[in-house]
Amino acid sequence: MKPRRNKIALLVPSSNTVMENDLHSALPKDRYTVHTDRMYLVETTREAESVMLEKFAKPAASDVGTTNPDLIVFGCTSAGSLFGLDYDARFCEALGELAGCPALGVINAASRSLSIAAARRIALITPYNEDLTASVARALSADGREIVAAHGMGITVNVELADPEPEDIVSFATEKLKGVSFDTLFVSCTNFRSLEAKPALEKVFGTRVITSNSAVVEAIEAMFRTRETAAVSAA
Repeated sequence: MKPRRNKIALLVPSSNTVMENDLHSALPKDRYTVHTDRMYLVETTREAESVMLEKFAKPAASDVGTTNPDLIVFGCTSAGSLFGLDYDARFCEALGELAGCPALGVINAASRSLSIAAARRIALITPYNEDLTASVARALSADGREIVAAHGMGITVNVELADPEPEDIVSFATEKLKGVSFDTLFVSCTNFRSLEAKPALEKVFGTRVITSNSAVVEAIEAMFRTRETAAVSAA
Protein backbone atom coordinates (compact mmCIF):
# COMPACT_ATOMS: atom_id res chain seq x y z
CA MET A 1 0.00 0.00 0.00
CA LYS A 2 1.36 3.41 -1.00
CA PRO A 3 1.91 6.02 1.74
CA ARG A 4 -0.77 8.69 1.97
CA ARG A 5 0.15 11.88 0.17
CA ASN A 6 0.57 15.02 2.27
CA LYS A 7 -2.14 17.62 1.71
CA ILE A 8 -0.88 21.18 1.36
CA ALA A 9 -3.51 23.87 1.85
CA LEU A 10 -2.49 27.03 -0.02
CA LEU A 11 -3.86 30.52 0.54
CA VAL A 12 -3.14 32.97 -2.27
CA PRO A 13 -4.41 36.42 -3.19
CA SER A 14 -7.46 35.93 -5.38
CA SER A 15 -5.72 37.32 -8.48
CA ASN A 16 -2.59 35.16 -8.10
CA THR A 17 -2.11 32.88 -11.13
CA VAL A 18 1.45 31.62 -10.55
CA MET A 19 2.02 30.09 -7.12
CA GLU A 20 -0.31 27.11 -7.25
CA ASN A 21 1.11 26.16 -10.67
CA ASP A 22 4.66 26.41 -9.32
CA LEU A 23 3.83 24.20 -6.35
CA HIS A 24 2.01 21.66 -8.52
CA SER A 25 5.08 21.51 -10.78
CA ALA A 26 7.81 21.55 -8.13
CA LEU A 27 6.42 19.26 -5.41
CA PRO A 28 6.66 15.52 -6.13
CA LYS A 29 3.18 14.34 -7.09
CA ASP A 30 3.63 11.00 -5.35
CA ARG A 31 4.14 12.80 -2.02
CA TYR A 32 1.97 15.92 -2.08
CA THR A 33 -1.33 17.33 -3.25
CA VAL A 34 -2.03 21.09 -3.27
CA HIS A 35 -5.45 22.56 -2.44
CA THR A 36 -5.96 26.28 -2.98
CA ASP A 37 -8.26 28.87 -1.45
CA ARG A 38 -8.25 32.57 -2.32
CA MET A 39 -8.13 35.82 -0.38
CA TYR A 40 -9.65 38.77 -2.22
CA LEU A 41 -6.97 41.13 -3.58
CA VAL A 42 -6.88 43.32 -6.68
CA GLU A 43 -4.28 46.00 -5.89
CA THR A 44 -0.73 45.24 -4.77
CA THR A 45 -0.47 48.01 -2.20
CA ARG A 46 0.05 48.17 1.54
CA GLU A 47 -3.54 49.33 2.06
CA ALA A 48 -5.13 46.56 -0.01
CA GLU A 49 -2.93 43.85 1.49
CA SER A 50 -3.76 45.03 5.01
CA VAL A 51 -7.45 44.59 4.19
CA MET A 52 -6.70 41.11 2.83
CA LEU A 53 -5.02 40.21 6.12
CA GLU A 54 -7.82 41.64 8.24
CA LYS A 55 -10.87 40.47 6.31
CA PHE A 56 -10.14 37.60 3.95
CA ALA A 57 -7.25 35.44 5.17
CA LYS A 58 -8.89 33.83 8.20
CA PRO A 59 -12.18 32.88 6.49
CA ALA A 60 -10.14 31.32 3.66
CA ALA A 61 -8.09 29.34 6.20
CA SER A 62 -11.28 28.03 7.79
CA ASP A 63 -12.68 27.04 4.41
CA VAL A 64 -9.59 25.22 3.14
CA GLY A 65 -9.28 23.58 6.56
CA THR A 66 -12.22 21.38 5.60
CA THR A 67 -9.78 19.42 3.40
CA ASN A 68 -8.05 18.24 6.64
CA PRO A 69 -4.66 19.51 5.44
CA ASP A 70 -1.28 18.53 6.82
CA LEU A 71 0.10 22.07 6.34
CA ILE A 72 -1.31 25.46 5.40
CA VAL A 73 0.81 27.97 3.46
CA PHE A 74 0.10 31.70 3.57
CA GLY A 75 1.16 32.52 0.03
CA CYS A 76 1.85 36.25 -0.11
CA THR A 77 5.40 37.48 0.49
CA SER A 78 4.72 41.21 0.61
CA ALA A 79 1.69 40.97 2.90
CA GLY A 80 3.67 38.72 5.22
CA SER A 81 6.44 41.33 5.36
CA LEU A 82 4.25 44.29 6.31
CA PHE A 83 4.68 43.95 10.08
CA GLY A 84 7.86 41.86 10.22
CA LEU A 85 8.84 38.22 10.66
CA ASP A 86 7.48 37.78 14.17
CA TYR A 87 4.05 39.12 13.20
CA ASP A 88 3.98 36.85 10.15
CA ALA A 89 4.80 33.84 12.32
CA ARG A 90 2.03 34.68 14.81
CA PHE A 91 -0.47 35.41 12.04
CA CYS A 92 0.31 32.12 10.30
CA GLU A 93 -0.01 30.26 13.60
CA ALA A 94 -3.55 31.67 13.90
CA LEU A 95 -4.32 30.53 10.36
CA GLY A 96 -3.03 27.07 11.25
CA GLU A 97 -5.32 26.91 14.27
CA LEU A 98 -8.28 27.69 12.03
CA ALA A 99 -7.21 25.07 9.48
CA GLY A 100 -6.29 22.48 12.09
CA CYS A 101 -2.66 22.03 11.03
CA PRO A 102 0.81 23.63 11.17
CA ALA A 103 1.33 26.78 9.08
CA LEU A 104 4.06 28.31 6.95
CA GLY A 105 4.46 31.91 5.76
CA VAL A 106 6.43 32.83 2.66
CA ILE A 107 8.47 35.64 4.20
CA ASN A 108 9.64 33.36 7.01
CA ALA A 109 10.37 30.58 4.51
CA ALA A 110 12.48 33.08 2.55
CA SER A 111 14.34 34.12 5.70
CA ARG A 112 14.99 30.47 6.49
CA SER A 113 16.39 29.83 3.00
CA LEU A 114 18.68 32.86 3.30
CA SER A 115 19.94 31.61 6.67
CA ILE A 116 20.59 28.12 5.31
CA ALA A 117 22.52 29.69 2.43
CA ALA A 118 24.52 31.79 4.94
CA ALA A 119 23.57 34.83 2.87
CA ARG A 120 25.15 38.06 4.05
CA ARG A 121 24.99 40.49 1.10
CA ILE A 122 21.60 40.18 -0.56
CA ALA A 123 20.26 41.78 -3.71
CA LEU A 124 16.48 42.02 -3.87
CA ILE A 125 14.35 42.14 -7.01
CA THR A 126 10.53 42.44 -6.92
CA PRO A 127 7.66 43.33 -9.21
CA TYR A 128 6.24 45.65 -6.51
CA ASN A 129 6.11 49.37 -5.91
CA GLU A 130 8.80 51.06 -3.82
CA ASP A 131 6.86 50.77 -0.55
CA LEU A 132 6.35 47.00 -0.70
CA THR A 133 9.88 46.41 -1.99
CA ALA A 134 11.20 48.30 1.05
CA SER A 135 8.89 46.30 3.33
CA VAL A 136 10.35 43.00 2.11
CA ALA A 137 13.88 44.40 2.45
CA ARG A 138 13.23 45.41 6.07
CA ALA A 139 11.76 42.03 6.95
CA LEU A 140 14.75 40.16 5.55
CA SER A 141 17.36 42.43 7.17
CA ALA A 142 18.06 40.13 10.10
CA ASP A 143 20.78 37.86 11.47
CA GLY A 144 23.58 40.03 10.13
CA ARG A 145 22.17 40.16 6.61
CA GLU A 146 22.57 43.32 4.52
CA ILE A 147 20.29 44.25 1.65
CA VAL A 148 22.79 45.85 -0.72
CA ALA A 149 20.27 46.63 -3.49
CA ALA A 150 16.47 46.53 -3.72
CA HIS A 151 14.59 47.25 -6.94
CA GLY A 152 10.95 46.81 -7.91
CA MET A 153 9.16 47.02 -11.25
CA GLY A 154 6.43 49.26 -9.83
CA ILE A 155 3.45 47.01 -10.65
CA THR A 156 0.44 47.70 -8.40
CA VAL A 157 -2.25 45.56 -10.12
CA ASN A 158 -1.91 42.12 -8.58
CA VAL A 159 -2.92 40.04 -11.60
CA GLU A 160 -0.31 41.93 -13.67
CA LEU A 161 2.52 40.74 -11.41
CA ALA A 162 2.40 37.55 -13.50
CA ASP A 163 2.78 39.39 -16.82
CA PRO A 164 6.59 39.74 -17.02
CA GLU A 165 8.08 36.76 -18.83
CA PRO A 166 11.04 34.98 -17.21
CA GLU A 167 13.37 36.71 -19.70
CA ASP A 168 11.91 40.08 -18.65
CA ILE A 169 12.81 39.29 -15.04
CA VAL A 170 16.36 38.40 -16.06
CA SER A 171 16.70 41.61 -18.09
CA PHE A 172 15.37 43.76 -15.25
CA ALA A 173 17.70 42.15 -12.71
CA THR A 174 20.69 42.46 -15.05
CA GLU A 175 20.02 46.15 -15.62
CA LYS A 176 19.40 47.05 -11.99
CA LEU A 177 22.19 44.99 -10.44
CA LYS A 178 24.99 45.93 -12.82
CA GLY A 179 28.12 46.55 -10.77
CA VAL A 180 26.51 45.47 -7.48
CA SER A 181 28.42 42.98 -5.31
CA PHE A 182 26.20 40.39 -3.58
CA ASP A 183 26.38 36.74 -2.56
CA THR A 184 22.66 35.91 -2.89
CA LEU A 185 19.82 37.17 -5.05
CA PHE A 186 16.32 36.99 -3.60
CA VAL A 187 13.45 37.47 -6.04
CA SER A 188 10.25 38.22 -4.16
CA CYS A 189 6.58 37.56 -4.96
CA THR A 190 4.57 34.36 -5.29
CA ASN A 191 2.77 35.76 -8.37
CA PHE A 192 6.01 36.47 -10.27
CA ARG A 193 7.46 33.95 -12.73
CA SER A 194 10.82 33.99 -10.99
CA LEU A 195 10.99 30.24 -10.32
CA GLU A 196 11.05 29.78 -14.10
CA ALA A 197 13.71 32.50 -14.37
CA LYS A 198 15.87 31.03 -11.59
CA PRO A 199 18.22 28.92 -13.78
CA ALA A 200 18.92 31.85 -16.11
CA LEU A 201 19.46 34.22 -13.19
CA GLU A 202 21.94 31.80 -11.62
CA LYS A 203 23.80 31.60 -14.92
CA VAL A 204 23.90 35.37 -15.41
CA PHE A 205 25.04 36.25 -11.89
CA GLY A 206 26.96 33.10 -10.96
CA THR A 207 25.49 33.17 -7.47
CA ARG A 208 22.71 31.70 -5.36
CA VAL A 209 19.19 32.66 -6.39
CA ILE A 210 16.25 32.16 -4.03
CA THR A 211 12.68 32.99 -5.00
CA SER A 212 9.53 33.18 -2.92
CA ASN A 213 8.16 29.96 -4.39
CA SER A 214 11.47 28.07 -4.31
CA ALA A 215 11.79 28.96 -0.61
CA VAL A 216 8.31 27.60 0.08
CA VAL A 217 9.01 24.36 -1.79
CA GLU A 218 12.28 23.95 0.12
CA ALA A 219 10.55 24.59 3.47
CA ILE A 220 7.73 22.13 2.72
CA GLU A 221 10.15 19.38 1.74
CA ALA A 222 12.31 19.99 4.81
CA MET A 223 9.31 19.97 7.15
CA PHE A 224 7.98 16.65 5.93
CA ARG A 225 11.43 15.03 5.80
CA THR A 226 11.81 15.94 9.47
CA ARG A 227 8.39 14.48 10.28
CA GLU A 228 9.15 11.26 8.43
CA THR A 229 12.51 10.89 10.12
CA ALA A 230 10.92 11.40 13.53
CA ALA A 231 8.23 8.84 12.73
CA VAL A 232 10.83 6.24 11.70
CA SER A 233 12.87 6.91 14.84
CA ALA A 234 9.79 6.48 17.02
CA ALA A 235 8.71 3.24 15.35
